[in-house]
Amino acid sequence: GIVPQDTVLFNDTILYNIRYGRVDASDAEVQDAARLAQLDGLIARLPDGMATMVGERGLKLSGGEKQRVAIARALLKQPKIMVFDEATSALDTHTEREIQAALARAAEGCTTLVIAHRLSTVVDADEIIVLDQGRIAERGRHHALLQAGGLYAALWHKQQEARAAENEDSVGVLSAAGD
Repeated sequence: GIVPQDTVLFNDTILYNIRYGRVDASDAEVQDAARLAQLDGLIARLPDGMATMVGERGLKLSGGEKQRVAIARALLKQPKIMVFDEATSALDTHTEREIQAALARAAEGCTTLVIAHRLSTVVDADEIIVLDQGRIAERGRHHALLQAGGLYAALWHKQQEARAAENEDSVGVLSAAGD
C-alpha cells in the first residue's frame, strides 16, 4: 500500500475512493478504515456522508482530507508492505499523532517505510535512516541519534525550536486578540 504526499483521488464518492483499496470490502470495513484515518468526523459533518462526491482529483477536499482518504484506502487494503511518502505532511500535529497511533496498530505484522521531513513522524521507528546528498549519513533509533549529536540531532533541535516559536506566536495572537 502506498500513500503519496500528493494523493490522487477519483471524481467519485468518498466511499468509492476508500473502497478502491479493496473493492470487495464491506461497508463496515470501509467505515472502520475511515475511522482509523480520522475521517469519521468529516464524514459525519457532510450532508451526503460517505456518498459525498470529492470532485476531480479530490478538488472538494483539503490536502489533509485527501491524505486521510489515501491512508484509509491503504489501511483497508491490509498490505504486507506500506509506504508513506510524506503522507501526513498536510495534517496538523494533533491529527497526525492520532493517525500515527492508528497506523501503529494497523501496521503490526507489516513492514512500514515512512519518508518524512517532519521528524516527529518517525520518532517511534525501529530504525531511522538519515540521508544527506543521497547517501546514508546516520542510522539508528531516535534517542541514539539525538545522543550522537549529528545531522539528525541538529534537524530535530531546529524543528523543535520552530515549533516552539509557532506556539509562542499563537499564544501572542490569542493574548493580543483578548486585550
